[in-house]
Amino acid sequence: MKVKKLFFLIGFFMVACSPAAPVQNPVTEADEAKKLNKRPLNIILMIGDGMGLTQISAGLYRNGNKLNLERFPVIGLHKSYSSSDLVTDSAAGATAFASGVKTYNGAVGVDKDAVSVPTILEEAESKGLATGLVVTSSITHATPAAFYAHVRSRDQYEDIAADFMKTDIDLFIGGGRQYFERRKTDDRDLWKELEAKNYVISALAKQELSDVVLDFNKNFGFFTAEGDPVPTASGRDYLPAASRLAPVFLNQRSKSKGFFLMIEGSRIDWGGHANDSQYIIDEMLDFDKAIGAVLDFAAEDGNTLVIVTADHETGGYAIMLGSSTDSIVPGFTTKGHTASMIPVFAYGPGAELFGGIYENTAIFKKMRAALNF
Repeated sequence: MKVKKLFFLIGFFMVACSPAAPVQNPVTEADEAKKLNKRPLNIILMIGDGMGLTQISAGLYRNGNKLNLERFPVIGLHKSYSSSDLVTDSAAGATAFASGVKTYNGAVGVDKDAVSVPTILEEAESKGLATGLVVTSSITHATPAAFYAHVRSRDQYEDIAADFMKTDIDLFIGGGRQYFERRKTDDRDLWKELEAKNYVISALAKQELSDVVLDFNKNFGFFTAEGDPVPTASGRDYLPAASRLAPVFLNQRSKSKGFFLMIEGSRIDWGGHANDSQYIIDEMLDFDKAIGAVLDFAAEDGNTLVIVTADHETGGYAIMLGSSTDSIVPGFTTKGHTASMIPVFAYGPGAELFGGIYENTAIFKKMRAALNF
């Protein structure tokens, strides 16, 4: 009887949260601020693209039944739907996090009417905080783009790169060099323009990230690929190291004003699209190493709020009967995304804001409240 009741409640909740009849409880930054015990100086938002509970579970079981995610004291759930679909995409999902609005699938930094909306990264920059982006995709891909660009379609990669030039992001690490240096829509060389804007720019083709000598008086950019970086199984290994480097660099750059950093484990999603369980697990464990590096920084620093979540789940991934910790028997329902609620993990000052169930747009409001924006 209890099981039937549980399924009824879950079904009722999912219907109530559909775009056709969304049930939203508007919460203001002022409401959130009342819950704060201590304000963070810094925020690190970590997004595991396509990472649902099964992706986390599979990674945990294959990693000796442990993950760095277990170090988080606060866990919540967010409702991931967009303004156009119950099943969101990364562009709409990231725009919800970055700007606090529900928008249509494919939109980057614009609302459902394609009107530009300010992002938390832009606001942080305007208030003197240092800012950074670290991703295992192109830096112009949907998720990172939503924090600095404003375009109607996520496929406008060169327009997104041009929007990057309007910012003063202190650090970026990711792929997409071709959209800056070998452009098809104009003859601009954005690499040279970045150097003229006080950036030290390098690339994996020239040197390893570990060999870079940082100059804290200059912005830093590191291209890890011409387009999108390869999977970790094919040799990509920079995410944990970049996740150790970025907070230290931004902490120095911020001069005690604080920083905002977004780190994305981009290719968990691609493993889901491929219905490839091992691909998912490899990327999940790489992302978890990055989480561990960030948590170590936050534990020592004491002033950093760390939030880990995903934009959506990908693949309808399940761990099937016959699985063991050494061998996951996977099941998939789709090669696309799904509409399941997504876990949110929080650590550090302000973590208390992230328990409960709420809209994906509330993550934006909670971050702004924590930073007193």
